[in-house]
Amino acid sequence: MENKPSPLFAQTIIDWYQRHKRALPWRDTTDPYLIWLSEVILQQTRVAQGLPYFRRFAEAYPTVQQLAAAPQDEVLRLWQGLGYYSRARNMHHTAQQIVQEYGSVFPSRYEELLKLRGVGGYTAAAIASFAFREKVAVLDGNVFRVLARVFGLSDDIAAPASRKVFQQLANELIPANAPDTFNQAIMEFGAIQCTPVMPDCLFCPFQQSCFAFNHGLVQELPVKSKAKAARARFFHYMVFVHDGEYYMRKRLSGDIWEGLYDFYLHESDSKTLDTARLLKELNDAGIAVEESHLLAPRKEYKHVLSHQKITARFYLIQLDFRLKEEVLQEARLAPYSSEKIEALPKPILIDSYLKDEKILLNL
Repeated sequence: MENKPSPLFAQTIIDWYQRHKRALPWRDTTDPYLIWLSEVILQQTRVAQGLPYFRRFAEAYPTVQQLAAAPQDEVLRLWQGLGYYSRARNMHHTAQQIVQEYGSVFPSRYEELLKLRGVGGYTAAAIASFAFREKVAVLDGNVFRVLARVFGLSDDIAAPASRKVFQQLANELIPANAPDTFNQAIMEFGAIQCTPVMPDCLFCPFQQSCFAFNHGLVQELPVKSKAKAARARFFHYMVFVHDGEYYMRKRLSGDIWEGLYDFYLHESDSKTLDTARLLKELNDAGIAVEESHLLAPRKEYKHVLSHQKITARFYLIQLDFRLKEEVLQEARLAPYSSEKIEALPKPILIDSYLKDEKILLNL
């Protein structure tokens, strides 16, 4: 670390925050439930995208008891479009945990909050400081960036060992009399002043003391090693329809989109569909399909996850018969009308296809 911590840092960044902070609904409350809700939604999500989701969840489930009592499909449907659906499942589980194990009262200490599913160090620190004013520093991407640039930290923020270095510095900087305001301030500063690509260095209150600015390292800090290349996957969806009903199935655990609904899926190693292999697979499953039904779709859909790149094609297949019950059970399929599909939680890729094909009723 090139620059030494100074008590002036906390006051400077708090003063900046009081002048420039955005008006956000979760900043107007000390309710730990609403603070937790906002933090779960805003993980890896921009404020502009997360704000309407926060409002919808807060309106649908104003209390942790109401969220705990909600059906999981309903929670996932409300979450649809945010991605990272494990966060929604963990959030629902944690709400039930708080109701059942904590008498519907949120834990008030950082160490106790860490025992909740899906609550890591950052979220626990946010709740503990914002709701209960515990002196524990938050550490997210914005904070990493501000500390690395101002203090000249070249530790790789992708390395787990580096977290201790940044956490120690943040804990030294946070004032005991305003831990909540300081945490909000340093995150806000990273979000709108000390941004990743085009930071506003000209009007930065730390310009004279910022190590990165004075050494021409603003674009080099923080140091972050590159993530592994995303894995390519190719999905061929069989959209079986009979008498106005579409056959869909709920995805199981162990893969992406757990608990969401999609169609019969044939995954391959390329965009090209191995027709013979698929027809045999369907025939073995009791679903007789003609090869003429498998013409190349006019459009393909792409969806990029943090670690995977999905390319999907949809084959709309009109069946002359209703699938037998034993076939449905074996393939885990069930028929749904357009109205019922509307209410199901679906991956955004599936939702895009349904809208393009005017299958959903709200179009």
